[in-house]
Amino acid sequence: MRTKAVARFVRVPPAKARLVLNQLRGKRVSEALQLLPYIPRAAARLVEKVLRSAIANAEHNHQVRTLDDLRIVQAIADGGPSMKRVQPRAMGRAFFIRHRTSHLTIVLSDEGDSRAAGASAAGAVSRAGRKG
Repeated sequence: MRTKAVARFVRVPPAKARLVLNQLRGKRVSEALQLLPYIPRAAARLVEKVLRSAIANAEHNHQVRTLDDLRIVQAIADGGPSMKRVQPRAMGRAFFIRHRTSHLTIVLSDEGDSRAAGASAAGAVSRAGRKG
């Protein structure tokens, strides 16, 4: 069983959100929730909200009651639209400022599913490498 939560148009650049998501990918949900308050980045608070939403989706949609069964199998920060602003500079020039936004996606899965999916993906990669 896979459960997904998405936060769109979040006011954090995707590169900064990826720094937080890279630390969480593959971890158990309970471990990730304990780790997030100690990550000194503003994106960590936003990622925590999306993670809690994914947990709530798993509890409501799939009747998962224990967090120990869930693992973060996918954590993605895609780029959203940029808000464009103009900063006037000396001698009539203008500097363009882009406020970047992100689409944060977190996918949770049962421990058994993540092992099977990881094993099949690893097998596909190794088979693709042996073609020649």
